[in-house]
Amino acid sequence: MKKTDSTPNKIKAKVSFHGVSDTDTVKALMTAYEGLLNNPAYPTTPVSLADFKTGIDQYSALIVDAEDGGSKAKTAKNKQRVEVLKQYTLLAHYVEMACKDDLATFTSSGFTAAVRTKTPPQPLTEVRFSWIDRGANSGQIVFKPQKASGAISYEVHYALVTNGAPGPWTTLTLTDTKKVTLSGLTPAGSYQFQIRGLGKLGYSDWMDTRTFICA
Repeated sequence: MKKTDSTPNKIKAKVSFHGVSDTDTVKALMTAYEGLLNNPAYPTTPVSLADFKTGIDQYSALIVDAEDGGSKAKTAKNKQRVEVLKQYTLLAHYVEMACKDDLATFTSSGFTAAVRTKTPPQPLTEVRFSWIDRGANSGQIVFKPQKASGAISYEVHYALVTNGAPGPWTTLTLTDTKKVTLSGLTPAGSYQFQIRGLGKLGYSDWMDTRTFICA
């Protein structure tokens, strides 16, 4: 049995014409028509090139008719634009497959390659607590981190405030945002909490400083 290659095509054609004028759309359509016509790399187009050219010519004529501002002419022009762009899209997908990811072959078709932009990872800027509250027993504090976009894990550190300043910090590493209960704290003690997240670019700054009095 012949093995089929299911790897997606790397080269994709630009097929969106949202916001593109009718004149520029016709230019793109004609460039594709001329690129495919008698091109040995594309012998079996899914749309007859003769029909494609006829559709382009009709669209061009309707653009001129619509310049007078008549509603019927504009409607006809818009309808023909949709139809010929459907043909263009079918041809584009055919070119994507037939070019075998060779850019020179793809370019010879007259289509334009879509530009793919990969968003780079961003530093974490909004790492916070959902809430901090008293626990069920004396000497307990319960807190819950808020899920931060892009965070892989979280670190929370807390310290008893003495003479207006936090003492030694105790740090917890959390792999999720489930609530955490701290026990054995000083009753009526004032504790300072901070949280930070680990993302693809490393740790964020310590954020969302909160002070909470233990029950």
